Amino acid sequence: MDNFANLIDGFGHVLTPMNLLFALIGVTIGTAVGVLPGIGPAMTVALLLPVTYGLEPTQALIMFAGIFYGGMYGGSTTSILLNTPGESSSVVTAIEGNKMAKAGRAAQALATAAIGSFVAGTIGTLLLALVMPQVVKFAVSLGAPEYFAIMLLAFAGASAVLGSSRIRGFAALLIGLAIGLIGIDKVTGQQRMTFGTAQLADGIDVVVVAVGIFAVGEALWVAAHLRRKAAGVIPVGRPWMGRDDWGRSWKPWLRGTAFGFPFGALPAGGAEIPTFLSYMTERKLSKRPEEFGKGAIEGVAGPEAANNASAAGTLVPMLALGLPTNATAAIMLAALQGWGLEPGPLLMEKQPVLVWTLIASLFVGNTMLLLLNLPLAPAWAKLLQIPRPYLYAGILFFASMGAYAVNAQPFDLLLLLALGMVGFALRRFGLPVLPLIIGVILGPLAELQGRRSLQLSGGDLSGLVGGPVAWVCYAIIALVLLWPLVGRLIGRGRGRGGDGPGTGVGPSSPETTEVMA
Repeated sequence: MDNFANLIDGFGHVLTPMNLLFALIGVTIGTAVGVLPGIGPAMTVALLLPVTYGLEPTQALIMFAGIFYGGMYGGSTTSILLNTPGESSSVVTAIEGNKMAKAGRAAQALATAAIGSFVAGTIGTLLLALVMPQVVKFAVSLGAPEYFAIMLLAFAGASAVLGSSRIRGFAALLIGLAIGLIGIDKVTGQQRMTFGTAQLADGIDVVVVAVGIFAVGEALWVAAHLRRKAAGVIPVGRPWMGRDDWGRSWKPWLRGTAFGFPFGALPAGGAEIPTFLSYMTERKLSKRPEEFGKGAIEGVAGPEAANNASAAGTLVPMLALGLPTNATAAIMLAALQGWGLEPGPLLMEKQPVLVWTLIASLFVGNTMLLLLNLPLAPAWAKLLQIPRPYLYAGILFFASMGAYAVNAQPFDLLLLLALGMVGFALRRFGLPVLPLIIGVILGPLAELQGRRSLQLSGGDLSGLVGGPVAWVCYAIIALVLLWPLVGRLIGRGRGRGGDGPGTGVGPSSPETTEVMA
């Protein structure tokens, strides 16, 4: 009951004319930018992050929550109409959504995606309000060894699970850790990897890293594969759903929510796994399995709900533990730090009004997004007709302005270009971006907790082990790293010799290959 009382108090701060205006501006800008091709929620948040820095913390949080959820909503539009997912978690939505659009059912696909996102976002935010205080109470009892082990688990999970190979994942993580080490050692006061440059003594701001890797890297990548004309956009009528569509969608919405929220709350859980699980579940449970691969509405409703529920789940470890579980949460963590806040167990104790205002604003923003997306879907679709050269020229302009606004130093523009080249190289060689961002943000924190653990134990490595939580984390890390070997041994024991046949919905499946193409 205390949680509900705090949530009502949060609504009291949100439901004022000025705060509602900031929420409306946030969801509108977030959706409009998120709709544009190739721009997922993470890039939307990174690009618009500097917009919120001049506001009061409460107003900035309300606007930022709208941008966060707006970017999630916008990603489904480009996936369905252009077959161009903004990020990997939208791939599954595009599989059936674009087939529905080509069959003349774009309106129904957009409607089930928008309503499913609303249902999943509302339930996920409610679960966030119920779960997070308990997670905070648990987190307060943890010591330095436990935090160090949890951060190592985030490193291992993000690097081993994402990307086309574990080697690429760990390579991206090492690049991020190297960037995070730049600056002055907080223990010894020595400069590290600054090359005698005074501007690097304070390290590289995470906002500059995020905008460079996402926005500039994406713009350079598109420029290298530029199509001069805009992609063909399928006409959209006013989104609506018939009785049959409602009957086929409401169960996938709930099942997708059940898949998405727990995975979002896990370190490195992300939205890729629950969206694929949701798609496979709906394919197995459907009464019309022959429609899958040709435009089944269940294949849009379930994964899109899982995607948005996962987004709500990512806020649990981010606010309670200070751990980002995906790229969007990592940039949100940087935003909170930019406002002088310290995400973690003490955030709710020191700033309860801000935390509950953020949670309440998620409900408000989610409702506004549904009201915006259903009538304005045809208008959002027209944004997709902007020629790519003009679109990415604008992105580079706003990215440069945002990076310069952080410290007002021209040197940051050089860093932005250098990081953009790194982002281009990541895409060129197939390295995932999330491990790099997590390495930049959590690397210094993991170093601090690891050193603190060793200082408490007098330099004995046993000080890194700590209590049962650390043991569980190390066991999961070992399982994650050794799982391919264990899987092969089990396969040979069953007489299969090696990897078994695919599930049909993995990276090599025809549906996903078509989407990624």
